[in-house]
Amino acid sequence: MGLFNFFMQEIAIDLGTANTVIYYEGEPMVDEPSIVAKDRRSDKTVAIGRQAQKMHGKTHKNIETIRPLKDGVIADFQSAEDMIKGMIRMIKRKHNWFNPSLRMVICIPSGITEVEKRAVKDSAEHAGGKEVYLIHEPMAAAIGIGIDVDEPMGNMVIDIGGGTSEIAVIALGGIVTDTNIRVAGDELTNDIEEYMKRQHNILIGERTAETIKIEVGSALTELENPPEEYAVQGRDLVSGIPKEIMVNYSEIARALDKSITKIEAAILKCLENTPPELSADILKSGIYLAGGGALLRGLDKRISDKTQLPVHVADEPLRAVARGTAIALKNVDRFTFLMTA
Repeated sequence: MGLFNFFMQEIAIDLGTANTVIYYEGEPMVDEPSIVAKDRRSDKTVAIGRQAQKMHGKTHKNIETIRPLKDGVIADFQSAEDMIKGMIRMIKRKHNWFNPSLRMVICIPSGITEVEKRAVKDSAEHAGGKEVYLIHEPMAAAIGIGIDVDEPMGNMVIDIGGGTSEIAVIALGGIVTDTNIRVAGDELTNDIEEYMKRQHNILIGERTAETIKIEVGSALTELENPPEEYAVQGRDLVSGIPKEIMVNYSEIARALDKSITKIEAAILKCLENTPPELSADILKSGIYLAGGGALLRGLDKRISDKTQLPVHVADEPLRAVARGTAIALKNVDRFTFLMTA
């Protein structure tokens, strides 16, 4: 077994719309934005991850930045492959001198089609994966949170990522009922861009909108510990001159309200479709929140008020899915029934 492990190394990948997290040998090694910068003339990748993100929105005609994943699935096959290869190279792997085989587990949205599933698997194989397994995101999140997924006990997990919000009820090692909507972090960022344009006549980029969401984003117009106002720089739509304005969390909460209402509706729909015995379990265990969206101020309280159920935010919600994927990989024999090879 030791010799086999020497020749076969394990990589768990949370291939996200916004960020990609890679665990190697059970440890988090890579946490980078899912973005690629390419030279238009040669079509060669010039930067990935943080280096490419620094260029986003600032490129000239010869360089373009691409986000290979859209709504949780691969939209640009070649760029996704380049990104996975580049991020695997970032790992300081043992035994680099003979390039051992890679066993990979990659998490995928629960609403993914067979064609989209094939695209993820092909990208991983082209990036060097000899054994490639796929696991659904809500299941990976549940394992990462620490839920015993094999138990005959119903647990509701909500994973709000960059492209999709995955809502699932898990019991006996399977997804009993799930709802997958393409309203998540990217949509919230877009809401902020539109709000700044409509309300303040100021044009901002995607990176600035993302920063606003992190600094003063909120799901509630009233918070117990509110963040300070945030200074936003952009271009005045009337004069065309750069200008700065101050925004507070309450107005950002109003900007995000419509999208959060859609997420709430999806949660209620999933609860409606849950068998009554599992509903009784969820009443006791509550709802678990994971993904970057779980960090939005007041979201747990808002969902709790809407559902009348306790809501728990996972430890390190951004890494819950990747952590669960790594645990599943370490116990691949036990979790084989969760994955498709």
